[in-house]
Amino acid sequence: MDKKIKFLCTVCLVAVAVIFLFAVDRGHLGSPYVKRILNLSAIYAIVSVSMNLVNGFTGLFSLGQSGFMAIGAFSVAVFTIPKASIKSIFYVEPMAPWLVEMRLPFVAAILIGGLIAAVLALLIGYPVLRLKSDYLAIATLGFSEIIRIVLTNMPTITNGAFGIKRIPPITSMFTVFGIAALCIGIMMLLINSSYGRAFKAIREDNVAAEAMGINLTLHKELAFSVSAFFSAIAGGLYASFLTTIDPKQFYFTLTYNFLLIVVLGGMGSVTGTVLASFVITYGLEWLRFFDSPLMIGNIPVPLFRPGLRMVIFSILLMLVVLFFRKGIMGTKEFSWDGIYFWFKDKKYRGLLKRKAGRKAGGSGA
Repeated sequence: MDKKIKFLCTVCLVAVAVIFLFAVDRGHLGSPYVKRILNLSAIYAIVSVSMNLVNGFTGLFSLGQSGFMAIGAFSVAVFTIPKASIKSIFYVEPMAPWLVEMRLPFVAAILIGGLIAAVLALLIGYPVLRLKSDYLAIATLGFSEIIRIVLTNMPTITNGAFGIKRIPPITSMFTVFGIAALCIGIMMLLINSSYGRAFKAIREDNVAAEAMGINLTLHKELAFSVSAFFSAIAGGLYASFLTTIDPKQFYFTLTYNFLLIVVLGGMGSVTGTVLASFVITYGLEWLRFFDSPLMIGNIPVPLFRPGLRMVIFSILLMLVVLFFRKGIMGTKEFSWDGIYFWFKDKKYRGLLKRKAGRKAGGSGA
């Protein structure tokens, strides 16, 4: 396709997306429930792409995303709750005096959370990233749980197991989607840079990559810390989205949602991961119908009960994994050329089929 046509297509796509978001944000389209699902999908997209950066592009098997999210979430919560609400929230043990006066704007708080997570990832990554496959997954999972337990046992900072309420909410969808677009854009730039090519080389073959002069430790640390940074950014958005957080929300099971999104979208595809974030988040909400009791006439249907939703969702995922092992996009990315040639090939295949049909019909006559 011509570059001008591709540029025009991109501008039109962005314009349609902005108009759609504006309509949903102002209540002209959809409902508050739809708005909530879209915001949650955008937040999950950031975490999933950051996880794909490590798991899909660098070939490491990390499961520490929920821990890094917790750091970002509590950073935003601790620094942005109004000073007037602190006493009523920290009623069991008062907040540390040095922290009471430290009120920060949302952007500063979310960046601090990201930086703390990145530094922790650098520290823990040095010994942990020497491990491989399952061992690395277990180590990062354990690290995630350590973070959650530490946050639970810091009552003067995080209010312990009670969590923090009255976090100032994000009022506009453009804030969530704008930050998501910025974060995913930066990660795409990194993936398409020389560092990204080094990540892919490490994924394909450690020994060959090292023989080519790629510093394995440096690049693994870079991928791990960047992933932690953006996971914490998503955690900060998550805290403002929910307005109430506690350590129980960041169990390691939360990470499995992101792993499912990465697998379904395609290990090594950013656009596939973003698409899967919206599909899985919406699918989980849509399947809530199965968690409610169902009556046909006066007869209750026994299968419809709390928990059925996850059973059906797991079966659907098993089918996807069995029949679409590479996920929605595999390692491919969205491109106008890809769409153009897909339609062109489809048209060409249809033409050949019609010709073959006519020839068969003529020979039969």
